[in-house]
Amino acid sequence: MPPGFAGVEHAGISMDVAVVNYWANISKKDNELRPTLQHQLRFQYCENREVDRRRLGVLRAFFRYLTNRGTRLSNKGWFFCLSFMTPRELAGRTLYLTYHAPLGELRRIFAAGGPWEQRKTEKGRSEMEAAAKNLSPLPEAKSGARPIAIHLLSGKRFWYQTAFCLWTLARHTQQTILPTIYDDGSLQAEHRVYLTTLFPEINFVNRGEIEERLDNLLPITRYPVLRDRWIHYPNIRKLIDVHLGKPGWKLVLDSDLLFFRRPTFLVEWLQYPEKPLHAVDCMTSYGYDRALINHLAGTPVAERINVGLAGLNGSDMDWDQLEYWSRELISKQGTNYYLEQALIAMLVAGQACSVAPAADYITYPDSLEAHACGAVMHHYVADSKRWYFQHCWRRALH
Repeated sequence: MPPGFAGVEHAGISMDVAVVNYWANISKKDNELRPTLQHQLRFQYCENREVDRRRLGVLRAFFRYLTNRGTRLSNKGWFFCLSFMTPRELAGRTLYLTYHAPLGELRRIFAAGGPWEQRKTEKGRSEMEAAAKNLSPLPEAKSGARPIAIHLLSGKRFWYQTAFCLWTLARHTQQTILPTIYDDGSLQAEHRVYLTTLFPEINFVNRGEIEERLDNLLPITRYPVLRDRWIHYPNIRKLIDVHLGKPGWKLVLDSDLLFFRRPTFLVEWLQYPEKPLHAVDCMTSYGYDRALINHLAGTPVAERINVGLAGLNGSDMDWDQLEYWSRELISKQGTNYYLEQALIAMLVAGQACSVAPAADYITYPDSLEAHACGAVMHHYVADSKRWYFQHCWRRALH
């Protein structure tokens, strides 16, 4: 078995990109090691022709996934991927790569303000990351104030945003923050040092610990869709990593939040959590037809739920139900970036919820609010990242 090849599982792909390059670059003189590349992958690990057809279909799906992601493969690796596509699939992928993808990139550039604004945004992002390494020590918490437990996902791409989110929260609450950080596997020692310096009581949950809990409580044989989404869709880890096997109420924050005033609403909920908490979105974004979501939930889901702030009780999680919902949504309408938000909207459907006041806890601040910073909190989604990196983090320092 070649390096990195872990087989093709029924519920998802566990093949490493390195394997594609490995096989595609085997020289002709090594042919005695295997008959042909296609034969090796299509037949060696298949017991019969029926299994072969199924696994070949899964391989095709995997290679479509690679070409959609723009994965870095060698030239031979790309030709190998393309060899597994039907003519119709190849024509569709060619159209996507030569027309739709460039057009989408142009739209994204202009939505971000154009090339010059993009450059300013990236410069601001780099400066924010540098500033996170030198955030001033927080003042002592008020005497008698209860500590605040907060849960966040983070990694090397987002650690500085996590730092700013927690630092601004602690600064305006004047209470001790007890962060639990769920490591996506990329946090490095230096990142942990910066975060621990700011929050000495911080707790890091390592990826290995999370994977062990997954194998014990969410086995792939019983929950194939949730496990596949956990691998390929990091957003769902805010639901799984935080609540799997962990009863009780927890408040999960996205890292791309900044606080400008005391979040009294959140503090009061954390003292006496009795019902689910969520923020209000700038528009309803669940990614799936409302009729299908309402049918699966058994009751109409609320409008404009945003899970940048999400307070849920791990004791209420029905993982069999979440597996069923995920399978039905994906089988009928495909994967979607907003799956996690849709699932949480379905979880709290029909329940009385604590809803963060939209005027104070703003999702997608506009230009005027981004410069005024008059709200309690901003959640910088989509194109509002421009204001986040260029301006707002600097305001949060003062």
